[in-house]
Amino acid sequence: MNILKSYYEKVIKYDLINKFSYIHLDEVPRLKKIILNFGCKNFELKNLAPTLLSLELITQREGFLTRARRSNILLKVRKGNPTGCFITLQRNEMYSFLFKLLTETFPNLKDFKGLGISNKLGKASFSLTIKDLISFKELEKQFYLFGKLPPLNVILITNTKSKKELLYLLRSLKLPII
Repeated sequence: MNILKSYYEKVIKYDLINKFSYIHLDEVPRLKKIILNFGCKNFELKNLAPTLLSLELITQREGFLTRARRSNILLKVRKGNPTGCFITLQRNEMYSFLFKLLTETFPNLKDFKGLGISNKLGKASFSLTIKDLISFKELEKQFYLFGKLPPLNVILITNTKSKKELLYLLRSLKLPII
């Protein structure tokens, strides 16, 4: 069992029950899934291949290409052309990625003071963007391949009912929120 998952089960869950009142145990807020997403500005396959490969190296799972639903003349995108890639993490993989993010990636980011919550906080989700992807140890060794990657969007999806519950859950998971 992952350290972060056992910490949630043994400590955070009971703190949430004591702080907020719940009728059923299913209502206790928990992390449902993490979505990692790359959106590319240049839609050529030679630019999408390194982004998909970097996602697979970071998570050790197979990624998926996102395709355009409609054609857009301004962006010069046809319907069905690849526009980015994503991976959805659940269960143990989600907790292991979050633990790696907290212990390895955030300390390696230069000029990192914490995550601001100004407009990134939804009712049941929190999103953050990582611009310096070389801070991941998997990508650090092949710097020449992954030097010009677009920013990585990380979306944490929970089952919280209010922003107050979400903020309490994220802070208790030890996310560096300002």
